[in-house]
Amino acid sequence: MTDNMKAATNSRVFLLMAMGMMSAFGPFVTDFYLPGLPALAASFGTTTSWVQMSLTSSMIGLAGGQLLIGPASDRYGRRMPLMLSMALFILSTLACLFAWNIESFVFFRIFQGIAGAGGVVISKSVAADLYQGKALNDFFSLLMVINGLAPIVAPVLGGFIMRYTDWEGIFIILLAVGVILFAVSVRFRESLPPEQRIPGSVWRSFGKFVPIIRNGSFMHYVWIQTFSMGVFFTYIASSPFLIQEHFRLDAFAYSLCFAINASGMIVGSRITPRFSDVFSALKTGVYGLCIASGLFVAVLFAGGLFYVMEALLFIMMVFLGMILPTSTSLALTLERKNAGGASAVIGFFLFIFGAIVSPMTGFGPMILSISVMTLLCCLLAFVFLRIAARRARQNREEKA
Repeated sequence: MTDNMKAATNSRVFLLMAMGMMSAFGPFVTDFYLPGLPALAASFGTTTSWVQMSLTSSMIGLAGGQLLIGPASDRYGRRMPLMLSMALFILSTLACLFAWNIESFVFFRIFQGIAGAGGVVISKSVAADLYQGKALNDFFSLLMVINGLAPIVAPVLGGFIMRYTDWEGIFIILLAVGVILFAVSVRFRESLPPEQRIPGSVWRSFGKFVPIIRNGSFMHYVWIQTFSMGVFFTYIASSPFLIQEHFRLDAFAYSLCFAINASGMIVGSRITPRFSDVFSALKTGVYGLCIASGLFVAVLFAGGLFYVMEALLFIMMVFLGMILPTSTSLALTLERKNAGGASAVIGFFLFIFGAIVSPMTGFGPMILSISVMTLLCCLLAFVFLRIAARRARQNREEKA
């Protein structure tokens, strides 16, 4: 990056705050209305599965939106796609507020997801534009701290608001947040200089997906993150009903539990810089997640105390907090020249898998569906960790 470009770049503090809010924006839209899911079902007179479809549709939007916005940001820079994403969020939130039935609400949630995708993919791309190596991993770790505040604040605030209003009150606040983030995007200074952008038509940048996906080493880290986060998506979709209906806690108590668990991700993200090797931190996170998840499933089937289950959920989130920044850093390091497209691929597989997992927790006995999805996701994350370790070892031997 040239000296002039550095001079025009926002301060590190602004970047951390702005990119933290943008990357957390998509998940915030989901977490904020979680305490209102049972009330939403009652308001529209619909079933649990239909309400969970609103989670699925937003995740489909988050996945597909990243495939559109990632390459566009590689072609046109980061700032303009970010501003357009925030504008789309304002319009789609208004549409959700005027939804006339659950089907229209689910449809408009797709566009909310697409809008949230802009913040998710561009925040990663900006970090890759400006940092590399351990500095990149450290930035992602700090980003996770700010990012982690969203799932802590969102459900608590949502549960508090549900005491005084309904789901529409939650979406009015989301509308206000969208306006604030649009103002933040206006202040953002471009991080990708013109000479580093993909020339020609934007369709040329879409072609970059093929070599990115064919990069086996890159995709191994994508699969590790995707399947690890499958545990989190299972928890997100099932927890309002598990905690409020199975364990008989109210919406505000549920939101406090969700906030406590989300804080575990911050703890995990701050542990990772203490490792001298990024891959070692990732391996510790995956191993720990598998063990904690196994114990969690055992407690569910044994009909254990709520507090034991809650403690295990917190520990699972700590290990997830270690997996997210490390897997992202290791993946983007391998595709630095295509940071926007690579970020889009990471986000696409992450949220499309979340869209698959979320409704599956609403079919069959709840305890059984939660347990099967949790253990399956952990197993797949472990398998791809072993494959990535073997590939990394082979690469080192070839270089030696």
